Amino acid sequence: IWGEETRTRKSAMAFRTLWSLLTLEFLRPRRPEVSVLRLSGVIGGFGPLRSGMSLTSVESLIERAFTQPKIDAVALVINSPGGSASQSALIANRIRDLAHEKEVPVLAFCEDVTRATASILGCAADEIFVLPTSIVGSIGVITSGFGFAELMEKMGVERRLYTAGDRKAILDPFSPEKADDVERIKALQDDLHGVFKEMVRDRRGHRLKAPEEQLFSGEFWAGGKAVELGLADSEGELRRVLRDRFGKRVRLRRIQGPKRLLRRLGLGRGRAEGAALLAGGLPAPEDWAAGLLAAVEE
Repeated sequence: IWGEETRTRKSAMAFRTLWSLLTLEFLRPRRPEVSVLRLSGVIGGFGPLRSGMSLTSVESLIERAFTQPKIDAVALVINSPGGSASQSALIANRIRDLAHEKEVPVLAFCEDVTRATASILGCAADEIFVLPTSIVGSIGVITSGFGFAELMEKMGVERRLYTAGDRKAILDPFSPEKADDVERIKALQDDLHGVFKEMVRDRRGHRLKAPEEQLFSGEFWAGGKAVELGLADSEGELRRVLRDRFGKRVRLRRIQGPKRLLRRLGLGRGRAEGAALLAGGLPAPEDWAAGLLAAVEE
């Protein structure tokens, strides 16, 4: 699939060059060009029943966005409820590195939702635009689960657990909750929250207009309020903003990956991933369990 996509892309570039020569397009004033890269979905890998956005899945697209010939900017279209802080940081860092290297401005456009760690993706841009109906914020850390200890006792089920390491079974849902476990997980949350806040401070800096107690409380807001708080710069829709900034002749180069190509060919996620599972064998039971829990929580 990747080879076919590469050949198609090279053929398209060759055709554009030939067309430019035949029509003397190179004598006309150059049209501004902007790479448009969509970053959507849950961030991180969550098992075989649901795949999320990660640096591995989008790195080639990010590089293509910045290496298009004669681009004036890169536009990120973000629509994500968040997910893995690590993957969010890796993606954002790659975008910043290439923006610095290529000296290309980056604009972020928030669509339906840019919450939690997806805010880190927005902070990779030099400017953030939102719609009045966008949901932005939720800068915090959450851990959730279930407790089955009393249910198991009523059902007469005995829990047998063996570990090497006295903290290995921390927060085990089939054992009674322990105060030490809760204290440990809260300390971990505080550490992660601190890293999260520092990422936002580093990129937004003086543009933040509200107390940190409010901004980093985990609360979320509609687009207009996010602008008031400094979590976004302005309200605006992709095409209108780019036409206002670069002129009506601006050309948008949409950067798409093989998943979009598969869907166009009628090979949706179900068929493609189903074939991969059959070819590679079934995952371990614990991987299926993780995927089921992730799918339920989503």
